[in-house]
Amino acid sequence: MMKRFILVIIMMISTLGIYSFTNNTVDAKKTSYASYYHDKFNGRKTASGEVFDNSKLTAAHRTLPFGTEVKVTNLNNGKEVIVTINDRGPFHSSRALDMSRAAFDEIGNTDRGTIPVEYEIVD
Repeated sequence: MMKRFILVIIMMISTLGIYSFTNNTVDAKKTSYASYYHDKFNGRKTASGEVFDNSKLTAAHRTLPFGTEVKVTNLNNGKEVIVTINDRGPFHSSRALDMSRAAFDEIGNTDRGTIPVEYEIVD
């Protein structure tokens, strides 16, 4: 009986340890590059079914759930913007986010196609 009790306690501690580890890695800040959508995508449907609008603060990410709010910080100047994930992409291995022109313009210069960013999920 005592062995069973100790085994249950060990399993509970292990489960809590795995839960706290995975929770921290999901919410961790990540660094990558971001680009912005061309105007030709205005009015087209996104993967979420929403109609794309380059004047809204939105972005695409390959795996984050639709509706997730993400704080994006330009690593060159420290400017920040909060975007909502509403599409899938980018489909280029060196970038993690495709941002709307409005969101990109908030933190960077649209004369440059990509910027280094740090991003994290906002609670």
